[in-house]
Amino acid sequence: MRDAAVGFQCPDCVAEGARTTRSGRTAYGGLRPTNAAITSGVLIAVNVAVWIAILVTGGAASRLVDLLAMRPSGLCLLGDGGYNVPEAACTGGGTWLPGVADGAVWQVLTSGFTHVTVLHIAFNMFALYVLGPQLELALGRARFLALYFLSLLAGSAVVMWAAPEFQATLGASGAIYGLFAALLIMARRVGGDVRQLVALIVVNVVITFAVPGISWQGHLGGFLGGAAVTALLVYAPRGPRRTPVQVAGLVLVALLVLGAILARVLVLS
Repeated sequence: MRDAAVGFQCPDCVAEGARTTRSGRTAYGGLRPTNAAITSGVLIAVNVAVWIAILVTGGAASRLVDLLAMRPSGLCLLGDGGYNVPEAACTGGGTWLPGVADGAVWQVLTSGFTHVTVLHIAFNMFALYVLGPQLELALGRARFLALYFLSLLAGSAVVMWAAPEFQATLGASGAIYGLFAALLIMARRVGGDVRQLVALIVVNVVITFAVPGISWQGHLGGFLGGAAVTALLVYAPRGPRRTPVQVAGLVLVALLVLGAILARVLVLS
Protein backbone atom coordinates (compact mmCIF):
# COMPACT_ATOMS: atom_id res chain seq x y z
CA MET A 1 0.00 0.00 0.00
CA ARG A 2 1.01 3.64 -0.60
CA ASP A 3 0.28 6.77 1.39
CA ALA A 4 -2.42 8.92 -0.20
CA ALA A 5 -4.09 12.23 0.68
CA VAL A 6 -6.76 10.25 2.48
CA GLY A 7 -5.82 6.76 3.70
CA PHE A 8 -3.90 4.42 1.44
CA GLN A 9 -3.99 3.18 -2.17
CA CYS A 10 -2.78 -0.09 -3.64
CA PRO A 11 -0.07 0.05 -6.38
CA ASP A 12 -2.36 -1.66 -8.91
CA CYS A 13 -5.10 0.94 -8.31
CA VAL A 14 -2.63 3.79 -8.83
CA ALA A 15 -1.35 2.21 -12.07
CA GLU A 16 -4.89 1.70 -13.38
CA GLY A 17 -5.85 5.27 -12.53
CA ALA A 18 -2.81 6.59 -14.38
CA ARG A 19 -3.59 4.42 -17.38
CA THR A 20 -7.20 5.54 -17.66
CA THR A 21 -6.68 9.25 -16.91
CA ARG A 22 -7.77 11.30 -19.90
CA SER A 23 -4.91 13.09 -21.65
CA GLY A 24 -5.04 16.85 -21.84
CA ARG A 25 -6.77 18.07 -24.99
CA THR A 26 -6.68 21.34 -26.87
CA ALA A 27 -9.81 23.37 -27.53
CA TYR A 28 -10.19 21.63 -30.91
CA GLY A 29 -9.62 18.04 -29.85
CA GLY A 30 -5.88 17.57 -30.32
CA LEU A 31 -3.47 16.29 -27.71
CA ARG A 32 -2.02 19.20 -25.80
CA PRO A 33 1.72 19.39 -26.63
CA THR A 34 4.19 19.53 -23.78
CA ASN A 35 6.39 21.87 -25.83
CA ALA A 36 4.58 23.64 -28.65
CA ALA A 37 7.82 25.01 -30.15
CA ILE A 38 9.37 21.64 -31.05
CA THR A 39 7.50 21.04 -34.32
CA SER A 40 8.12 24.53 -35.67
CA GLY A 41 11.75 24.22 -34.60
CA VAL A 42 12.17 20.99 -36.58
CA LEU A 43 10.53 22.52 -39.67
CA ILE A 44 12.80 25.55 -39.39
CA ALA A 45 15.86 23.30 -39.00
CA VAL A 46 14.97 21.34 -42.16
CA ASN A 47 14.48 24.55 -44.15
CA VAL A 48 17.78 25.98 -42.93
CA ALA A 49 19.62 22.72 -43.65
CA VAL A 50 18.34 22.68 -47.25
CA TRP A 51 19.24 26.37 -47.65
CA ILE A 52 22.80 25.77 -46.41
CA ALA A 53 23.16 22.80 -48.78
CA ILE A 54 22.06 25.03 -51.67
CA LEU A 55 24.38 27.82 -50.54
CA VAL A 56 27.49 25.64 -50.42
CA THR A 57 26.74 23.99 -53.77
CA GLY A 58 26.41 27.15 -55.80
CA GLY A 59 23.49 29.20 -54.50
CA ALA A 60 21.02 30.07 -57.26
CA ALA A 61 23.12 28.05 -59.72
CA SER A 62 23.07 24.93 -57.51
CA ARG A 63 21.78 21.75 -59.09
CA LEU A 64 19.73 21.26 -55.92
CA VAL A 65 17.55 24.21 -56.93
CA ASP A 66 16.81 22.53 -60.28
CA LEU A 67 15.83 19.31 -58.52
CA LEU A 68 13.90 20.64 -55.49
CA ALA A 69 12.12 23.75 -56.81
CA MET A 70 8.77 23.09 -58.49
CA ARG A 71 8.39 23.42 -62.24
CA PRO A 72 5.08 22.25 -63.78
CA SER A 73 6.87 20.93 -66.89
CA GLY A 74 10.48 19.95 -67.51
CA LEU A 75 12.74 22.10 -69.66
CA CYS A 76 15.99 21.58 -71.54
CA LEU A 77 18.38 24.43 -70.81
CA LEU A 78 20.81 24.83 -73.68
CA GLY A 79 23.01 27.88 -74.05
CA ASP A 80 21.01 31.01 -73.28
CA GLY A 81 17.58 29.48 -73.90
CA GLY A 82 15.24 26.76 -72.76
CA TYR A 83 13.60 24.22 -75.04
CA ASN A 84 10.41 22.24 -74.60
CA VAL A 85 11.74 18.83 -75.58
CA PRO A 86 11.71 15.39 -73.88
CA GLU A 87 14.54 14.65 -71.48
CA ALA A 88 16.00 12.09 -73.90
CA ALA A 89 16.39 14.82 -76.50
CA CYS A 90 18.23 17.17 -74.15
CA THR A 91 21.69 16.35 -75.48
CA GLY A 92 24.70 18.21 -76.76
CA GLY A 93 25.57 19.90 -73.51
CA GLY A 94 22.01 20.71 -72.48
CA THR A 95 20.94 20.66 -68.82
CA TRP A 96 17.64 18.98 -68.03
CA LEU A 97 15.47 20.88 -65.55
CA PRO A 98 12.93 18.32 -64.31
CA GLY A 99 9.25 19.15 -63.86
CA VAL A 100 6.32 17.60 -62.04
CA ALA A 101 4.59 16.51 -65.26
CA ASP A 102 7.78 14.68 -66.30
CA GLY A 103 7.95 12.59 -63.13
CA ALA A 104 9.51 14.95 -60.56
CA VAL A 105 6.44 14.66 -58.34
CA TRP A 106 8.50 15.23 -55.20
CA GLN A 107 8.76 18.89 -56.15
CA VAL A 108 5.20 19.65 -54.98
CA LEU A 109 6.57 19.05 -51.46
CA THR A 110 10.29 19.82 -51.62
CA SER A 111 9.70 23.24 -53.18
CA GLY A 112 8.21 24.29 -49.84
CA PHE A 113 11.57 23.65 -48.15
CA THR A 114 13.73 25.31 -50.80
CA HIS A 115 15.11 28.86 -50.53
CA VAL A 116 17.96 30.72 -52.18
CA THR A 117 18.12 34.26 -50.79
CA VAL A 118 18.68 35.17 -47.15
CA LEU A 119 15.71 37.55 -47.07
CA HIS A 120 13.35 34.90 -48.41
CA ILE A 121 14.19 32.23 -45.85
CA ALA A 122 14.50 34.79 -43.02
CA PHE A 123 10.97 36.13 -43.56
CA ASN A 124 9.39 32.69 -43.87
CA MET A 125 11.19 31.18 -40.90
CA PHE A 126 10.50 34.19 -38.68
CA ALA A 127 6.79 33.89 -39.51
CA LEU A 128 6.89 30.17 -38.74
CA TYR A 129 8.73 30.85 -35.47
CA VAL A 130 6.05 33.34 -34.39
CA LEU A 131 2.88 31.66 -35.68
CA GLY A 132 3.75 27.96 -35.43
CA PRO A 133 3.85 27.47 -31.64
CA GLN A 134 0.62 29.45 -31.15
CA LEU A 135 -1.25 27.31 -33.65
CA GLU A 136 0.22 24.05 -32.39
CA LEU A 137 -0.80 24.96 -28.85
CA ALA A 138 -4.36 25.57 -30.03
CA LEU A 139 -4.66 22.62 -32.42
CA GLY A 140 -2.27 19.96 -31.20
CA ARG A 141 0.77 18.63 -33.05
CA ALA A 142 -0.93 16.27 -35.54
CA ARG A 143 -3.53 18.83 -36.58
CA PHE A 144 -0.89 21.55 -36.88
CA LEU A 145 1.21 19.36 -39.17
CA ALA A 146 -1.88 18.60 -41.28
CA LEU A 147 -2.52 22.34 -41.56
CA TYR A 148 1.08 23.09 -42.55
CA PHE A 149 1.52 20.39 -45.19
CA LEU A 150 -1.95 20.69 -46.73
CA SER A 151 -1.42 24.45 -47.04
CA LEU A 152 1.92 23.78 -48.73
CA LEU A 153 0.35 21.28 -51.16
CA ALA A 154 -2.59 23.58 -51.88
CA GLY A 155 -0.10 26.28 -52.83
CA SER A 156 1.63 23.80 -55.16
CA ALA A 157 -1.71 22.88 -56.75
CA VAL A 158 -2.52 26.50 -57.63
CA VAL A 159 1.03 26.99 -58.95
CA MET A 160 0.57 23.95 -61.19
CA TRP A 161 -2.57 25.46 -62.74
CA ALA A 162 -1.92 29.20 -62.69
CA ALA A 163 1.85 29.71 -62.96
CA PRO A 164 3.78 29.62 -66.25
CA GLU A 165 4.42 26.05 -67.36
CA PHE A 166 8.22 26.20 -67.22
CA GLN A 167 8.67 28.65 -64.34
CA ALA A 168 10.35 27.40 -61.16
CA THR A 169 8.63 28.17 -57.84
CA LEU A 170 10.22 27.71 -54.44
CA GLY A 171 9.81 28.72 -50.81
CA ALA A 172 7.70 27.98 -47.74
CA SER A 173 5.43 30.97 -48.35
CA GLY A 174 2.42 28.83 -49.32
CA ALA A 175 2.52 27.05 -45.97
CA ILE A 176 3.13 30.35 -44.15
CA TYR A 177 0.09 31.95 -45.78
CA GLY A 178 -1.86 28.90 -44.65
CA LEU A 179 -0.82 29.71 -41.07
CA PHE A 180 -1.97 33.33 -41.54
CA ALA A 181 -5.35 32.06 -42.72
CA ALA A 182 -5.55 29.64 -39.79
CA LEU A 183 -4.92 32.37 -37.24
CA LEU A 184 -7.58 34.53 -38.89
CA ILE A 185 -10.20 31.75 -38.88
CA MET A 186 -9.47 30.83 -35.27
CA ALA A 187 -9.63 34.44 -34.12
CA ARG A 188 -12.99 34.86 -35.83
CA ARG A 189 -14.21 31.62 -34.26
CA VAL A 190 -13.66 32.96 -30.73
CA GLY A 191 -14.86 36.48 -31.53
CA GLY A 192 -11.43 38.10 -31.30
CA ASP A 193 -10.38 41.44 -32.76
CA VAL A 194 -8.83 40.60 -36.14
CA ARG A 195 -8.17 44.12 -37.41
CA GLN A 196 -4.41 44.06 -36.86
CA LEU A 197 -4.15 40.58 -38.34
CA VAL A 198 -6.16 41.61 -41.40
CA ALA A 199 -3.91 44.66 -41.80
CA LEU A 200 -0.83 42.42 -41.66
CA ILE A 201 -2.29 40.08 -44.29
CA VAL A 202 -3.18 43.03 -46.53
CA VAL A 203 0.40 44.34 -46.28
CA ASN A 204 1.72 40.92 -47.29
CA VAL A 205 -0.69 40.75 -50.22
CA VAL A 206 0.48 44.17 -51.42
CA ILE A 207 4.11 43.01 -51.18
CA THR A 208 3.21 39.85 -53.10
CA PHE A 209 2.00 41.83 -56.11
CA ALA A 210 4.36 44.81 -55.78
CA VAL A 211 7.66 42.91 -55.66
CA PRO A 212 8.66 41.10 -58.87
CA GLY A 213 9.39 37.39 -58.70
CA ILE A 214 7.00 36.51 -55.86
CA SER A 215 4.58 33.67 -56.54
CA TRP A 216 1.08 35.00 -55.91
CA GLN A 217 -0.18 31.57 -56.99
CA GLY A 218 1.58 29.81 -54.11
CA HIS A 219 0.43 32.45 -51.62
CA LEU A 220 -3.18 32.25 -52.77
CA GLY A 221 -3.26 28.46 -52.77
CA GLY A 222 -1.67 28.26 -49.33
CA PHE A 223 -4.09 30.79 -47.87
CA LEU A 224 -7.15 29.01 -49.29
CA GLY A 225 -5.84 25.63 -48.18
CA GLY A 226 -5.10 26.86 -44.67
CA ALA A 227 -8.52 28.49 -44.40
CA ALA A 228 -10.30 25.28 -45.50
CA VAL A 229 -8.32 23.05 -43.13
CA THR A 230 -8.76 25.36 -40.14
CA ALA A 231 -12.49 25.80 -40.75
CA LEU A 232 -12.86 22.01 -40.74
CA LEU A 233 -10.93 21.73 -37.48
CA VAL A 234 -12.50 24.53 -35.47
CA TYR A 235 -16.10 24.18 -36.63
CA ALA A 236 -16.29 20.40 -36.29
CA PRO A 237 -19.01 19.38 -33.80
CA ARG A 238 -17.89 18.80 -30.23
CA GLY A 239 -18.12 15.40 -28.64
CA PRO A 240 -17.12 11.91 -29.77
CA ARG A 241 -17.86 12.73 -33.44
CA ARG A 242 -15.38 15.60 -33.61
CA THR A 243 -12.21 13.67 -34.40
CA PRO A 244 -13.82 11.42 -37.08
CA VAL A 245 -15.36 14.49 -38.73
CA GLN A 246 -12.02 16.30 -38.65
CA VAL A 247 -10.13 13.33 -40.08
CA ALA A 248 -12.69 12.83 -42.83
CA GLY A 249 -12.52 16.51 -43.72
CA LEU A 250 -8.72 16.51 -43.83
CA VAL A 251 -8.70 13.41 -46.04
CA LEU A 252 -11.19 15.09 -48.37
CA VAL A 253 -9.05 18.24 -48.64
CA ALA A 254 -5.96 16.11 -49.29
CA LEU A 255 -7.74 14.17 -52.04
CA LEU A 256 -8.99 17.36 -53.69
CA VAL A 257 -5.54 18.96 -53.63
CA LEU A 258 -3.76 15.86 -54.91
CA GLY A 259 -6.49 15.36 -57.49
CA ALA A 260 -5.98 18.90 -58.78
CA ILE A 261 -2.22 18.29 -59.08
CA LEU A 262 -2.77 14.96 -60.86
CA ALA A 263 -5.29 16.50 -63.25
CA ARG A 264 -2.78 19.18 -64.25
CA VAL A 265 -0.07 16.55 -64.73
CA LEU A 266 -2.36 14.67 -67.11
CA VAL A 267 -3.07 17.87 -69.05
CA LEU A 268 0.64 18.68 -69.39
CA SER A 269 1.79 15.14 -70.16
